[in-house]
Amino acid sequence: MRLGVFQPACGGLGAAERVERLAAYLKAQPCDLLVCPELFLSGYNVGDELIARAEPLPGPGFEAMAALAAETGTAIVYGYPERDGPRLYNSAACVGPDGALLANHRKRFNSPGSFEERYFDTAGCATLFEYRGVRFAMLICYEVELTEFTRQAAVLGADVVLVSTALVAEWKTVAERLVPTRAFENGVWIAYANHAGSENGFDYLGGSRIVAPDGVEEAVAGTEETLVVADFDRRRTDAARARLPYLRDVGRFNTEARFRGEAENA
Repeated sequence: MRLGVFQPACGGLGAAERVERLAAYLKAQPCDLLVCPELFLSGYNVGDELIARAEPLPGPGFEAMAALAAETGTAIVYGYPERDGPRLYNSAACVGPDGALLANHRKRFNSPGSFEERYFDTAGCATLFEYRGVRFAMLICYEVELTEFTRQAAVLGADVVLVSTALVAEWKTVAERLVPTRAFENGVWIAYANHAGSENGFDYLGGSRIVAPDGVEEAVAGTEETLVVADFDRRRTDAARARLPYLRDVGRFNTEARFRGEAENA
């Protein structure tokens, strides 16, 4: 399976223009599943426009993405502001080539100290789905910075963790060091999609990447708009987990700790 990550420089563009930009790249560089950044359809740093551009699921943005997925034969993950009654969520949806909704993930924690806290409610569960025999988990931005969320995805059987983000240049450590570490310590592939360029005073890092379960960066974007790809290989997942069985041994540690605590309190 070929994984793709779209890194757009779409500051100031509307949803239709963003989809059109993505379509041009996707037709030139086909892949089986593609990840777009956090709040891709609306723009990330757009203030109260997040409210105006929010939509239910399905909505106009979903329909546009479904049409592109059908045209290109690609499953597409994209970030958008989701309206559910009076509530607003920072969400990412995945639509398949047949137009079906494969998954919808709501960000569980707003990025601390950010404008997100003024706009978005949060949700509280992991999101996984299967596509073409591969199990995927979805995270949004800050979630990948929390060790527990990627570990939870791995324990639940994820082969690939898909991360939509909006990372500015000052936090380059997250993309360059933390994301490869998350892949390595959990034996999972990670497809990490960020914005490029600038948007209303935010200077995005770029630095989108696809990392293998052994921590090797198979594809890394620079600072410009681009689409990068890499081929998912389950054999590398199996080899990484066999060589370094972190998931097995952490489970043993937790069990032993519980038994010791019970014995001490007896």
